[in-house]
Amino acid sequence: MLLIQFTGLSGAGKTTIAMLAKEKLLAKGIRIEVIDGDEYRKTLCKGLGFSYNDRVENLRRLGFVGKLLLKHNVISIISAINPFESIRKELSESSKQVKTVWVNCNIETLIERDPKGHYKRALLPNNHPDKISNFTGIDDVYENPINPDLVLYTDKETPEESAQRLVDFITKIR
Repeated sequence: MLLIQFTGLSGAGKTTIAMLAKEKLLAKGIRIEVIDGDEYRKTLCKGLGFSYNDRVENLRRLGFVGKLLLKHNVISIISAINPFESIRKELSESSKQVKTVWVNCNIETLIERDPKGHYKRALLPNNHPDKISNFTGIDDVYENPINPDLVLYTDKETPEESAQRLVDFITKIR
């Protein structure tokens, strides 16, 4: 079984790809769950902010859930920004079953897509009341993964193409 940790900026397509891949894998009789970072921030990770320490704790909790699923022979995909190489490495080194998938999209495309309106708000002047500060990829750090196991280029591939590449990756190594 596998635990896939996604990494990628907001709007890159992490959850969309994870859900499409889940649908395809379930159709093949493969047990899989998506651990959606946005959803878990409303429950298990409620109360955590966006400081470095809170982000690391958030990812450790998501990783803990993923490892529990591994014990029950369920593949899991952590769909979260996962911006720090150190925490990605920590999770990867905790088990040979953990793989890193970079959902890569250039910033220009992300700003153009902006499905949640976050980039528009992050790019507002500093004194604007609607400005989002410390937004990952704009004015907060995002560390590109050093050696991901798979890279999905969502500015060049459709969500369906990226999901199929992920499915092929999972079925090949599981």
